[in-house]
Amino acid sequence: MSQYPALRLRRTRAAAWSRRMFAENVLTPADLIWPLFVTESEVEEPIASLPGVSRWSLGQIVERAREARDLGIPCLALFPNTPRELRTDDGREALNPDNLMCRAIRAIKDAVPDIGVLTDVALDPYTSHGHDGLVDGAGYVLNDTTAEILTQQALVQAQAGADIVAPSDMMDGRVGLIRSALEADGHVNVQIMAYAAKYASGFYGPFRDAVGSRGLLKGDKKTYQMDPANAEEALREVALDLAEGADSVMVKPGLPYLDIILRVKNAFEVPVFAYQVSGEYAMIEAAAAAGAGDRDALVMETLMAFKRAGCSGVLTYHAPHAARLMGA
Repeated sequence: MSQYPALRLRRTRAAAWSRRMFAENVLTPADLIWPLFVTESEVEEPIASLPGVSRWSLGQIVERAREARDLGIPCLALFPNTPRELRTDDGREALNPDNLMCRAIRAIKDAVPDIGVLTDVALDPYTSHGHDGLVDGAGYVLNDTTAEILTQQALVQAQAGADIVAPSDMMDGRVGLIRSALEADGHVNVQIMAYAAKYASGFYGPFRDAVGSRGLLKGDKKTYQMDPANAEEALREVALDLAEGADSVMVKPGLPYLDIILRVKNAFEVPVFAYQVSGEYAMIEAAAAAGAGDRDALVMETLMAFKRAGCSGVLTYHAPHAARLMGA
């Protein structure tokens, strides 16, 4: 490599056209997945801990789907706020083919068939105890019986029209069971995006408000979600999910785990997604409200960080705002 002054790295940064031409990573609306919360209510329900985010009725969810399509956002991720009276110890409402999630899937696919629908496969929106699976008398989440129920849940969602099922529970072996069941039921083109490296994080609080599980959780989720201290374990989790048939994998949360995203991408060279979770979104909004940073700049810089680390796409509540900033 030549030396200064023959080599001046600032030359390529001197003009806007040159900066665009030399950019190593580019963001487009196609890099975004928009998480949406659906409710039985007929009116919009703003979520106090997620400023600018609401729960939407079935009709309003369809409007959001049209908005996403028009902005160039290719996929929506759905999460239901199941009424308290339908939450049980065994989460049986997850298997109801006419539950809130399934009705939302059908409404979107009927009205906006050209947009992708990603669905959450886990029991925490349906259980009275707030865990992602069935628990024994000591409060321990049972792996194998939970995985069987999750498999049925994924089938119900696929039958309703889901394009991607995304098991977020972190039970061992569930991806293989779901893939086999989807194949046997004829859903050969339904994708699995595995929450492969999902950490037991402090950044999930506003999400639990959004799905109505705040205050329900008995204990914590540390026996099945990953320890934030561990990185090698994340690679083992990803390897297992890919071997069982995952089409893509997810790292969750996002910004605190950019190192994990990079290691997964380098190790496996597969599509890797990140979830910029509710706590990350809320921090950006709080910083902007306090005048500690420019909202637009913070949004775009964090999204670019995911791309630079190796992400194929990002689940983010800022998706429509970011798409507009990109000139969609």
